[in-house]
Amino acid sequence: MTPHSSFARLALLLQGVAAALAQSTATAPPSLTITTAVPSATTSDNAALPSQAALPPNQSWCPSEIFCAGSLLQTVGIADLFPDDKTFVDKPTSKPPREVLATFQNISLSNVTYEQIINFVEQNFAGEGLELEALSIPDFKNSPTFLDNVTNPLVKAWSQTVHNIWTQLIRGTNDSTLCNSRSNCESSLIPLNHTFVVPGGRFREQYYWDSFWIVEGLLESELYSVANDTLQNFMDELDTIGFIPNGGRIYYLDRSQPPLFIQMLSRYVNVTNDRSILRRALPLAEKELKWWHDNRSLNVTSPFTNQTHVVYHYSVNNSAPRPESYLTDYLTANDPGLNPPLNDTQKAALYAELATGAETGWDYTMRWFTDGDNDGSLRNLGVRSLVAIDLNSILYHNHVILASLYGSSNSTLANAHREAASDLRTAILDLLWDGTKLAFYDFNLATNKRKDFFSVANFYPLWSGIIPDEIAQDENAAFGHFATLNLVLNRYNGTYPTTFVDTGLQWDAPNTWAPHQYIVLQALRALPANVSGGALPTPGQGNSTFNLIPSGQLGLAENQLPQQPRINSQAGNFTSTGSGADVNTLNGTVVNGGNATDGEGWSQRLQRELANRYITSAFCSWRATGGSIPGVVQRLSDAELNVTQSVNNTGNMFEKFSALDVDSAGRGGEYTVQAGFGWTNGVVLWIASNYGGQLNAPDCPNLLATAQGTSSARTNTAPAFWMLAAMALGAFAL
Repeated sequence: MTPHSSFARLALLLQGVAAALAQSTATAPPSLTITTAVPSATTSDNAALPSQAALPPNQSWCPSEIFCAGSLLQTVGIADLFPDDKTFVDKPTSKPPREVLATFQNISLSNVTYEQIINFVEQNFAGEGLELEALSIPDFKNSPTFLDNVTNPLVKAWSQTVHNIWTQLIRGTNDSTLCNSRSNCESSLIPLNHTFVVPGGRFREQYYWDSFWIVEGLLESELYSVANDTLQNFMDELDTIGFIPNGGRIYYLDRSQPPLFIQMLSRYVNVTNDRSILRRALPLAEKELKWWHDNRSLNVTSPFTNQTHVVYHYSVNNSAPRPESYLTDYLTANDPGLNPPLNDTQKAALYAELATGAETGWDYTMRWFTDGDNDGSLRNLGVRSLVAIDLNSILYHNHVILASLYGSSNSTLANAHREAASDLRTAILDLLWDGTKLAFYDFNLATNKRKDFFSVANFYPLWSGIIPDEIAQDENAAFGHFATLNLVLNRYNGTYPTTFVDTGLQWDAPNTWAPHQYIVLQALRALPANVSGGALPTPGQGNSTFNLIPSGQLGLAENQLPQQPRINSQAGNFTSTGSGADVNTLNGTVVNGGNATDGEGWSQRLQRELANRYITSAFCSWRATGGSIPGVVQRLSDAELNVTQSVNNTGNMFEKFSALDVDSAGRGGEYTVQAGFGWTNGVVLWIASNYGGQLNAPDCPNLLATAQGTSSARTNTAPAFWMLAAMALGAFAL
């Protein structure tokens, strides 16, 4: 490696660090991830790039020759300059786009070297995220009313700390650095007219479904103006784009995300009583539903009833690698080990599936794999062939909400939405509900039957207000629907995983996500009182809580479930079956289960236990990465923080957690775990508000204790500036 190219790599790294610091100087705390340009160092810089596969077709939905599918993006992608593909496509050019393209065209691609591409990027692109700026919140309240609901002093102080994190995640478009109509530069950013909350880390733009839980938290924090701004941004996109894209970049213009705008709108109106927003919002809500109907609906004739239903599936029109994951998708389709290799038609179909998986929000999970024989890779995605539980449940609830918002002011439209909701409810219960297994499953259009893959999507219909008769009329059946939650709370240390299979994909076990804990809690709250007030069933002597799950519901034998590793001082020999597998039940009380209330039924008990377990996961992982509150939460010792490489950190709020370990982040996926984190914070505040009297101080594991069995995944995603520079110098010797 030549000295010149090593300095070029370091300069590229520090350029990204400096840019990220510049955009958030006064407000971005150490707990906010700074995504930086860290080139890989797998080969010498003067070596030639690998030969390229043929370029994919141009994508009509993506208008840039720089940031969309084409020779420039593919060449930079193959050079693998950054640990995260998203870094490059978030960098605005530092020169007019025509000049950048001309410079690239002067590079001979027949023998281009890594050093040439490094220099090209360094000389023609600025730091990622420069088009955005951190903003203050003029109406910020130090002590919002919801804190009065929290009785435990530690949980109350920490909830206030999480409330304060909003000040670090507020962004707006920076007009002074924005690429403008004079074409002085080009950017992938979709400029927004109003302030917004970023999720955190690499997600430096406004995102669609993240914002639902962000808005929930903003409403608890009484930040009504920011919640309104969030909705206004989405309405601007509906006005100008015609739908709400996945996120605020042009490379998301081929796809949306779970359509929760109408539900955000409803929550905002219900909390603030600001109905003036409806004058603009209702026509645009209709526009969004029409987009989903025109682009994502299909007719399905039920093999169970022979009825034909209009239902919905995620389905993205795309035939190229996703720009923000270009190399990942490119290698998936062009794996040299494939025999025979994929042809162009197969590659296009795969790229469509990969983009569709991203549209679901669950990118990726075994839930989306095709039925039958497959090699367990992302080449086996079959998302477009599924009538998804979550999507159809969300759209059902959107119709119900719109009928309510119209009320008597427009009975014609209100009745139309009631009818559409009724039809969709009938379809969901016909195609997706299995009354024997007491669970919902995706319907597979390719096989014309339900899949047998169980996931947390099972709870979306109840959250949306669809309660099957079996559940509404029988308490045993109602508990059976939630029996897997009872198993999780007894068997694992953390919260409810997305699935019960460990594939290494980020939407599979052992990962758990904030939105799904909220959805499970809301599904429990939706149960009628007549089926939720009895005592919690017990499995009987010698059995585990697995035996309480309806036969066949999970589609797994008990010994196929992820096994909880032995952590710290927990006693006993944990097994994969039998009563020994229920590791968290001590003297009949779930660890980190909170304060029982008099007369609580099984549903209230599971809510209380899950709410406490979520607060524990969020708090303990924050504390394990340096979090502290003067006079309330003492900072851990350097020896303890060395375990998580967080001696110089001040606490992270993570995007995902682990069901197995309450003091670490989740793992797996296409990128490193992110800190920030919008929807995690929102759910913390919602739980604090709604379950504050039942929350205990979390009991966090001792970081210095030796864990037996599977080791914990310890992740620090927010190192300081000097640490980033040291990492660069260590990785790329001068």
